[in-house]
Amino acid sequence: MRAFLSGLPQGDAETFLDGLSANALTALPWLFEHWAHGHQLPPEGAWTTWLVLGGRGAGKTRAGAEWVRAQVEGGRPGDPGRCSRVALVGATLDEAREVMVLGPSGILACAPPDRRPEWQASRRRLVWPNGAVAQTFSASNPESFRGPQFDAAWCDELAKWPKAKAWDMLQFSLRLGEMPRAVVTTTPQWSPLLKAVLEAAGTVTTRAPTAVNRMHLAESFLRTVTARYAGSHLERQELEGEIVSDHEGALWTWGMVEAARKLPERDLDRVVVAVDPPVTGRADSDECGIVVAGVCRSGTPQEWTAEVLEDGSIRGASPQAWAERAVALFHAHRADRLVAEVNQGGDLIAHMIRQVDPMVPIRTVHASRGKAARAEPVAALYEQGRVRHRAAFPGLDGQLTRMTLQGFVGGGSPDRVDALVWAITELLIVPAAGCLSPRVRGL
Repeated sequence: MRAFLSGLPQGDAETFLDGLSANALTALPWLFEHWAHGHQLPPEGAWTTWLVLGGRGAGKTRAGAEWVRAQVEGGRPGDPGRCSRVALVGATLDEAREVMVLGPSGILACAPPDRRPEWQASRRRLVWPNGAVAQTFSASNPESFRGPQFDAAWCDELAKWPKAKAWDMLQFSLRLGEMPRAVVTTTPQWSPLLKAVLEAAGTVTTRAPTAVNRMHLAESFLRTVTARYAGSHLERQELEGEIVSDHEGALWTWGMVEAARKLPERDLDRVVVAVDPPVTGRADSDECGIVVAGVCRSGTPQEWTAEVLEDGSIRGASPQAWAERAVALFHAHRADRLVAEVNQGGDLIAHMIRQVDPMVPIRTVHASRGKAARAEPVAALYEQGRVRHRAAFPGLDGQLTRMTLQGFVGGGSPDRVDALVWAITELLIVPAAGCLSPRVRGL
């Protein structure tokens, strides 16, 4: 309905609404399936758990409340039928009551006046006019699920449940009706329980960022949180609705990356631009990693600190285009040297750069060890608090957290990480080891 009305000229939309009867107009706010966003509607099929992952304010609570309402009123098309016994499970009893039942997007707010259930506070339950009952539970008390039985359940903020056993005990209680089902609404903060539910057979998932529901949110809220958390794992988790977790054996955790942005800024004595060129220059090629970093030479070389100034990486660029980008960054940051890996292009790499500017000093480096082996000592410098990030670099930060002792997690190549590793190696590792350029070629 929302899409239909928004697609009409204003006059036509008003004409359509004026043509509806008084009863039809009165019923419009309660026809959720016509107003809902796609992620708020249950998927088709014989699923047992519907997992709704979304950013803050994306409409997850409304989706759960409306699903419960649909079950007790008789089900929507494709649903197995009316439910009469529903479990409402929050992280605590207070949250179950204040969010799921009494909240602005809770069950009572979503129920039309003639079908509104009665909240019986002393018994912590809702009772509908048709006899259906929904009882609230706390996930901190798994034993409370021994005895009751249900044909539906709504579980809110599963990712912060204090006891994973509550989910297991709930499964034993979902044993009524033709097809007992549960809907889970949660911001995707990583937890072993959420991971297990996500990967379980019978689970279907819908996702949505906060911005999809912007018409119901304060514009200042979106503007403020987007600016404040841009590029951080909190943006991906709390606003984009993604599950952000540290990979097993990760050389960089999200905590390390974010801590690097909180380190004090230093005056820099030297700046370099590091380049990790792709094999080809097609639109589907790997990225050309280009990272600008500087060093503060305070104390001994073992005490120097580095700062990542910019991630200028580029995808699908021709050799001419990435060479121009690297040289432009060299001049913009008044760099002292351009460091370029030449495994893939040999002398052509330096030739391309000198075609753009023959005066740029270049150090060519050749990798003889694997990416993880080269990256490990640089990650150790992050752990020591010796590398700072001037800003959030979403592309680079994401690649860093996917670099593990076993290699790079996911498809593609970690070209941004490679460029970073060459830059920090040039600025910190080589001076600390007292090495010269021939040793760099052996890294």
